[in-house]
Amino acid sequence: MFELVIVKSNGEEVARHPLRAERSTLGRSESCEISYQGDTQLSKQHVLVEDLGDYVAIKKHPAARNPLYFHGHEASEFELRADDHFAIGETTFRLIQSGTAEESSAEHMLEEMTFDPRVLRAIPFSDAEKRIEVLTHLPRVILGTRTNEDFQLRVAQLLLTGIPRAEAVAIVEPTATGIDVLSGERRTETAGSIRPSARLVREAVLTSRRSVLHLWEPTESDTRYTVIAEFNWAFCTPVLVPGEPPRGLYVAGSHGLDSGVISASGCGAQLQADVRFTELVAEIISSLRRLRALERHQAGLRQFFAPPILEALGEDLNPDFLEPRECDVTVLFCDLRGFSQKAEIEAANLKGLLSRVSQALSVMTEQILEFGGVTGDFQGDAALGFWGWPLASSDAPLNACKAALGIRRAFELAASTPGHPLQDFRMGIGIAHGRAVAGKIGTQDQVKVTVFGPVVNLASRLETMTSQLRVPILLDETTANLVRPRLAHSVGRLRKLARVLPVGMETPVMVSELLPSSVEYSLLTDEHIQQFERGVDLFIAGQWEDAWQCLHAMPAVDRAPDFLSMPIVQNNRTAPPEWDGIVRLVRK
Repeated sequence: MFELVIVKSNGEEVARHPLRAERSTLGRSESCEISYQGDTQLSKQHVLVEDLGDYVAIKKHPAARNPLYFHGHEASEFELRADDHFAIGETTFRLIQSGTAEESSAEHMLEEMTFDPRVLRAIPFSDAEKRIEVLTHLPRVILGTRTNEDFQLRVAQLLLTGIPRAEAVAIVEPTATGIDVLSGERRTETAGSIRPSARLVREAVLTSRRSVLHLWEPTESDTRYTVIAEFNWAFCTPVLVPGEPPRGLYVAGSHGLDSGVISASGCGAQLQADVRFTELVAEIISSLRRLRALERHQAGLRQFFAPPILEALGEDLNPDFLEPRECDVTVLFCDLRGFSQKAEIEAANLKGLLSRVSQALSVMTEQILEFGGVTGDFQGDAALGFWGWPLASSDAPLNACKAALGIRRAFELAASTPGHPLQDFRMGIGIAHGRAVAGKIGTQDQVKVTVFGPVVNLASRLETMTSQLRVPILLDETTANLVRPRLAHSVGRLRKLARVLPVGMETPVMVSELLPSSVEYSLLTDEHIQQFERGVDLFIAGQWEDAWQCLHAMPAVDRAPDFLSMPIVQNNRTAPPEWDGIVRLVRK
């Protein structure tokens, strides 16, 4: 036999209506068999309800104006089973078996006992060896299961093994509309489903947040109270894991106690060891699930942060520390050149091309992380890295340059290695420094980090300009000024290239090339770089004949002079009258 429980939006139960075999009508009208005037969304005649034994048939009344919601979806006709519910407006209608423990416990419960964990720790186990064996299997169960459903089932089975007097175990979760049984196990497979006491679960999990035991008198005369007729004791131990809904381990039984012992003190004393064992299980579950959440969180962070940053942040990372905030950052944008053309050529083997692109992106991210950067979003065949968040550092521009040189070195090595998957790949890198908003977006388990601001757009623009200026790595003026006095000769060198105005920008940019050290790149000597920069200064000053002589003193393999040589040749080595020292780019 079923009852329909009416629950308000705040979780307050307002009424229960036993259902009869014949059809009943639910609505606001007093003539309805199930009448409720507490929700204006309810029509005078809204729902037709019929108890069919194993389930209750629900059908929207033809006169009803507002919808019914079942399992979160609008429905006009459906089958309602025990512990199911449907909603109209702000009211929930929950179906329960008549005579649940929640209903009857007020009349038949002997006593409620709440256990102090400190007291329980002193309780000895009568069968300690067997219980310890069960506990040793628990970490493997928790860490070895792939789904929550499998995990919950295994825990319930282990509890049944560790508590011989228990006849039913369930993983339960209190909700606004009742108690959800996430997983349940009976010692006797044919014993039916588990219907835990809602009052007991709420008291243990939500109110006291401690293990709570309920004892009932055995009853045979009133079989409406099915749970009491089946069990004479039950306890619930909370499982509290940060970031997860509060849940409980519900254990119940009727056997295994000394005959004639039905006092609270007598039953409680015999069950204390079982409660202690269940609390140990709950503590292990909480600890291991927190550890797993931390590992997932750390694994997510490892995708974006270098090990020194993770070490500095520590294990007890305050999530607020990763929230987006304004800071000074150095941004590196690296892209593969000619990728669109490669995609067209290799259209018949896009999967192979994708694999090679993934290897190229790995080269970029490895170098970014190697030098303490944060990897941001991937944009197709491009990678974004930045320095200066979450930890500010005066070394940010220098480390960005080291990462860029590492990427260049890796691609040049691949180009010189026959058969290497990246042999025909070329890259361009833009580096800019400035103010931006950097931080994480996403959830505790899945973190994405990104950076916003004009400096990001500038780094991207510099990358696209590398092909026009015919050099692999370009820096904006701010970055160049910051690293020039600190760039050790053994690490790399800088040379000014030109003052340019990119398309769509209003402020000209003095761009510089980042070169490998003279040991790695001996084609250009320090004297070559000084001569080239003198040619750039002459070009900006409008002395194009002298500039031409300086630029063409470079080795033939150096392509950088080509960018300035073109306007010089087009204007017969004479600067135009309106010349202001700025080369205006006509394309991105």
